[in-house]
Amino acid sequence: MALRVGLTGGIGSGKSEVARILRGLGANIVDADALAREVVAPGTPGFAEVASRWPEVVRDGQLDRAALATIVFSDARELAALNAIVHPRVRARAEEIERDLGDGINVHVVPLLFEGDYWKACDVTVVVVAPREQRIARVMTRDGTGIDDIERRMAAQIDPHDASRRADYTIKNDGSLSDLEKATAEVWASLQARDSQRRERIG
Repeated sequence: MALRVGLTGGIGSGKSEVARILRGLGANIVDADALAREVVAPGTPGFAEVASRWPEVVRDGQLDRAALATIVFSDARELAALNAIVHPRVRARAEEIERDLGDGINVHVVPLLFEGDYWKACDVTVVVVAPREQRIARVMTRDGTGIDDIERRMAAQIDPHDASRRADYTIKNDGSLSDLEKATAEVWASLQARDSQRRERIG
């Protein structure tokens, strides 16, 4: 049975880069963001539910993700409604993928790991944190998103300090890529040790 690791971090923190590094070190990566897009793709039951609740975000048979984000990140009730549609489907799909991966260390990259109950299904949790100004600058450069939209998304996510207190490991992304690679490798070595100890216990 694989060790299930939950990897999270606020928008712009660098969790995708950490996931890339972990993949290179040998981890199996299950990307909840990619699965979230998959489960609401046109023709799926998830798409039908989203289209029924927010018909205004459907354009030519496709979801206007930016329009949907504007709605849900401005209203906690709307965000909760979207999460209720998406999260159970993502969990089910992730479990399907994991069954095909076999043994090893499976890292589930989950932006809202602690905001929901996904963390409860993980053996270990890791959070990536970075200074607020760096996070905003990264997202503005990467996505061309305005600062108001970025701050609304940040407000919908758990405070990084709270996430750090809850996580088993915290990776600080406030330096160079080399620094991030070193910090991630240290966590990976610890995860491997945990996995070995766990395997010994279960025989």
